[in-house]
Amino acid sequence: MRLLIIRHGDPDYEKDSLTEKGWREAALLAERISKLDVAAFYVSPLGRARDTASLTLQRMNREAVECDWLKEFPARISRPDMAEVRRTLAWDWLPQDWTGEEAYFRREEWAGTEVMREGGVAQEYEYVIRSFDGLLAEHGYVRDGEIYRAERPNRDTIVFFCHFGLECVLLSRLMNVSPMILWHHTCAAPATVTTVVTEERRRGTAAFRMGSFGDISHFYAAGEEPSFSARFCETFDSEDERHD
Repeated sequence: MRLLIIRHGDPDYEKDSLTEKGWREAALLAERISKLDVAAFYVSPLGRARDTASLTLQRMNREAVECDWLKEFPARISRPDMAEVRRTLAWDWLPQDWTGEEAYFRREEWAGTEVMREGGVAQEYEYVIRSFDGLLAEHGYVRDGEIYRAERPNRDTIVFFCHFGLECVLLSRLMNVSPMILWHHTCAAPATVTTVVTEERRRGTAAFRMGSFGDISHFYAAGEEPSFSARFCETFDSEDERHD
């Protein structure tokens, strides 16, 4: 089975929709995805993800199942360097802060730190990964410890339209790693495609392997520059790029 995890196009967060560039990105994405034989589509309930999906679905005359757990990962924490701010996203930390605590690198410990406990992050994480595992089971792959039982092995393609933070949560489940590593050391530009494929090296036992992350080839083919959204400044003197 092949999973395509797609981040929404360049966002207009105020309207929970897409910018003009985001709509162009969604159109290029639709041109790419519409060429595939897709077994099922799933989409976040948030407007920016639904709008991104809409052009693909219209082009293919298809519908997507809306899943509450595909919305952007909602857990919020009190960031150590921003005491004046009540809550911020669970992954929005300065590297020099979170990397100083070894627990954040460990799959079994990252959500148990004081900051994460206070924000109820573990409960949100469990909700997402249990829902994700339930959906994979519906498609024939049942979680069994650290791998999946291929009860109905298949070559179906499943497409998810969602968000960067949520994408990292899904990948952390498939890869059995702390999502902090993915949240801070990867960056999927808007309307890009991450591909994960099952490998059944022994009959009935499957693992998921990432073939590409945040692929932007559909932009390069059309001469469209990828959005900067989700990244921070490459150098501190980059005045036009986001600092914090």
